[in-house]
Amino acid sequence: MADFFSQRFGKNVWITSHARKSMQKRGIDDATLERVIETGEVKRKSDVDMWIFKHIDSRQDNLICAAVVESAAVTIKTVMINWELEDEI
Repeated sequence: MADFFSQRFGKNVWITSHARKSMQKRGIDDATLERVIETGEVKRKSDVDMWIFKHIDSRQDNLICAAVVESAAVTIKTVMINWELEDEI
């Protein structure tokens, strides 16, 4: 069973064990991650790879970013904090 369903992407969302460990280490709960996925900004790396990131007002370690693969489902590979959006050259 999927971890949650994304209304935004219209797909099930799966959180890898690596992402779960990253979330635990960084104090990110499921509700916060779901908020990032549903309302965060998207930067695509390719047709399937992307970063979804959001500033959360109650946290000091922003931006929160999820590295995501989108195919038949949305798979969250890892979750980061203090992420910085880099401009492409």
